[in-house]
Amino acid sequence: MPLLILSAILLILSFPNFNLSFFAYIGFVPLFFAIENKSPKKAFFISYVFGFIFYLGTLYWLYHVTTVGLISLCLYLALYFGAFGFILRARSRRINWIALDSAPSASRLSSSINFLLIPVIWVILEYIQANIPIMGFGWALLGYSQYRNLPLIQIADFSGVYGVSFVIMMVNVAIWHVIARLRVRFAQRKLHSWSNPVKKVASSSFGLLAATGLVLMAVYSYGFFKLNENHESDSIKISVVQGNIPQELKWDPEAQDMIIEKYAALTKMAALDNPDLIVWPETSFPGFFEIDKDLTDKVLSLAREIKIPLLLGVNTEKDEKYFNSAALVSEDGRMTDKYDKIHLVPFGEYVPFSNRFSALHKLVLGELGEFTPGKEFKSFSLQPLAFSQAVKFSALICFEDIFPEISKEFVKNGARFLVVITNDAWYGRSGAAYQHAACSVFRAIENRVPVVRCANTGYSCFIDPRGRIYDSVEEKSTNLFISGYKTSTCRF
Repeated sequence: MPLLILSAILLILSFPNFNLSFFAYIGFVPLFFAIENKSPKKAFFISYVFGFIFYLGTLYWLYHVTTVGLISLCLYLALYFGAFGFILRARSRRINWIALDSAPSASRLSSSINFLLIPVIWVILEYIQANIPIMGFGWALLGYSQYRNLPLIQIADFSGVYGVSFVIMMVNVAIWHVIARLRVRFAQRKLHSWSNPVKKVASSSFGLLAATGLVLMAVYSYGFFKLNENHESDSIKISVVQGNIPQELKWDPEAQDMIIEKYAALTKMAALDNPDLIVWPETSFPGFFEIDKDLTDKVLSLAREIKIPLLLGVNTEKDEKYFNSAALVSEDGRMTDKYDKIHLVPFGEYVPFSNRFSALHKLVLGELGEFTPGKEFKSFSLQPLAFSQAVKFSALICFEDIFPEISKEFVKNGARFLVVITNDAWYGRSGAAYQHAACSVFRAIENRVPVVRCANTGYSCFIDPRGRIYDSVEEKSTNLFISGYKTSTCRF
């Protein structure tokens, strides 16, 4: 039990808001020793408890929304850790993990197999966890812990976050292998005449350590090469507005005018910087766009007054169906296009299978009831004065940026930069906003496009195509629960 708790703590500390990312490279080592010589069933249980503690410590902020949901989600996600331990111990009956037998060739073969196979098993389980239909949840994947380690994570442009997870797990396996061999050699020293067990282990593990070093060298060499590339030729200026509207007021009819006035005031200040686009966060419009005429007219008039396009987070309704949307309002006060969120939050915005079982509709946790998913990967068109042709961009709403395939589809459709509009006020002063931003860092690198994040409260920031966060809404060294705006140049 102490070993699995140590593993869980090390892994928790590697993620935001602790950001001790180097702990990820040793986080699994105590777990490997904890399940050593255990049956597959016991290894599953130990790894499952480890996973549950890790997710509870990483996703604790979800209790602000639902304690039952937090526990349920952690119990579910821990299954992947349990499966990891089970698979490792199940295969260990055929090939010795530490390979301390007397046949050097068998030892080298077993070490090589584990060096590659264990990270592969982990990455496969991460991929299933993130992409399984309905229940896919790619949050706090191992690679995301390194979102500030820019040289390392440049490989994401061809491997995604999974390649980074592979490297981290590979280092864990190598460290565990060397420590395990040292432990056994010191234990056997009394029975043999070895004068230097460390030297003997170093000699027998040279190939594994050399391979680990070569992989890291190749990864970092590629990373430094990419960080020093410079292909950006165009740029536009964008402002993000962070309203910091309390959750209890967002849908209060009596607060609607106050909300619009607050966003209008911040928008007018941002307009003084003369940006090409001003962005409001997810559901910043306190009603249903175009249906609530008075509120809609205020926003359209604001765009005409400042003569700058606005990208708004709005709720929309059509044919008695509700949508979580992003709407582009032109500088002359017309809504020119709209994107409806494709990947909805299960139980927050819709209930799985409720179309078959009507009684399930009441289980939705959102304040406005059940939403309908959009179907089109929409690209917006922006015409900055300095450009002869329109610039295309796309919006991701809420947690859509944790799904790489959505961003890739937008970029494939011509988007030259991505805008993430979200509302992380749900989760209090926690690491949630920064864990969320880590996903956006990887989406920027994977697609080599800038990502602009705009939150009601959270981490409203600018990310370049290399994953560098270079500007943000900030006040007194904090990004959370503050009102403000930030204007910055977006290069692509």
